[in-house]
Amino acid sequence: MARLFAFLVNGKVKHTLYWLLLSAIIVGLDQFTKALVKRYVMLHSRVRLLPFLDLTLVYNQGAAFSFLHNAGGWQRYLFIGIALCVSTILTIWLYRLPSEHRLLALSIALIIGGAIGNFVDRVLAGQVVDFIVLYYANWHWPAFNVADSAISVGVVLMVWDSAISKN
Repeated sequence: MARLFAFLVNGKVKHTLYWLLLSAIIVGLDQFTKALVKRYVMLHSRVRLLPFLDLTLVYNQGAAFSFLHNAGGWQRYLFIGIALCVSTILTIWLYRLPSEHRLLALSIALIIGGAIGNFVDRVLAGQVVDFIVLYYANWHWPAFNVADSAISVGVVLMVWDSAISKN
């Protein structure tokens, strides 16, 4: 028991758990917002929030931009596997990352949270709930969710960190 406690209070483990807590918060926020939308927004209806932002309930069996949406169902297992692999690799990277690399750790935590948020949807329902629609005049971005946003922000931060990193 003493060895387990010593392992858990290890600086690397504490550092990793701190960032994984952020990932868990992202998953919780993602699942909470999806539950609200499923409860209060009718399928394919639009609720205007701002002149450039609507809520709409859509289901996506594919990946980003509905890639492989109509592939027959096998894609569910592919994307579940990808999410598990990516989350595992990123968690190991996060564990090995020196604690002073906060921006990179933040980006990894956001990507993990987003990947797991959509993973939960795929495991439980076989499809991902999307509901945020941004638009301007006749142009609109495909519907997305909090998990997608976390992944996108995480990737941008990771690229930014890579660009500014001196190591």
